[in-house]
Amino acid sequence: MNINNSYFDGAYKEIWRNLLPPELAVKEAELIVNYFQLAPGSKVLDLMCGYGRHALELGRKGITVTAVDNLADYIDEVNRIAGEEKLPVTGICTDVLGYKGTEIVDLAICMGNSLNFFEEKDALSILKRVADQLKSGSHLLINTWSLAEIAIRSFAQRSWSQIGDKKILSENNYKFNPARIVNETTIISADGTIENKSGVDYIFTVDEMTRLLDTAGFTGVKFYHVPGKKEFQLGDPRAYIVAQKAKKADT
Repeated sequence: MNINNSYFDGAYKEIWRNLLPPELAVKEAELIVNYFQLAPGSKVLDLMCGYGRHALELGRKGITVTAVDNLADYIDEVNRIAGEEKLPVTGICTDVLGYKGTEIVDLAICMGNSLNFFEEKDALSILKRVADQLKSGSHLLINTWSLAEIAIRSFAQRSWSQIGDKKILSENNYKFNPARIVNETTIISADGTIENKSGVDYIFTVDEMTRLLDTAGFTGVKFYHVPGKKEFQLGDPRAYIVAQKAKKADT
């Protein structure tokens, strides 16, 4: 079982929501629609969707979204809101490593650093299955802050923060073979409740991620700070990776 499977339950489920302002999801959804030229009725796979911040925003624009995550609370919320607002969004609760969708989609997205929860062989398996669901020539969008070019510059062995009424103490260890950051987090609530979390983010260089996507059947891999506007550079705190499913050769 992936160590990250239970990271987002408990107190961290709401902490994650508070770390990401709602307006960011709105802007990213607008960028996704415009950059990939989506229209009402276009089909999108949102892999490791969390509480549906992108799936629901895309659904509000008429995009048909299949939203997949392993956390039942998140998927219940996605389906509840989609039902209340009559959005074309369907949430599926399953382990992403075992998910194999059958519907062909126009775009797949994997946001919030989610792909980096997996070591290389598992990430490759996920990417190959995503490629199987994409139309020939369509795209995958990955959002990450665990490229080596980002992680090494921003790495802190210890940190603490206050999110709402919770104090968050983190200890990080940068390990090798494979490159990864192992995280031990202690969450202290206002009532004194303590919750401990363990997680890992696997680290890939730009070159390694490019080769991984190429092996999975993608081509034309590009790294952006803002897709279509600003290429990724050292010092940027996050990256958006755009890859195209290789087009089938004419026969």
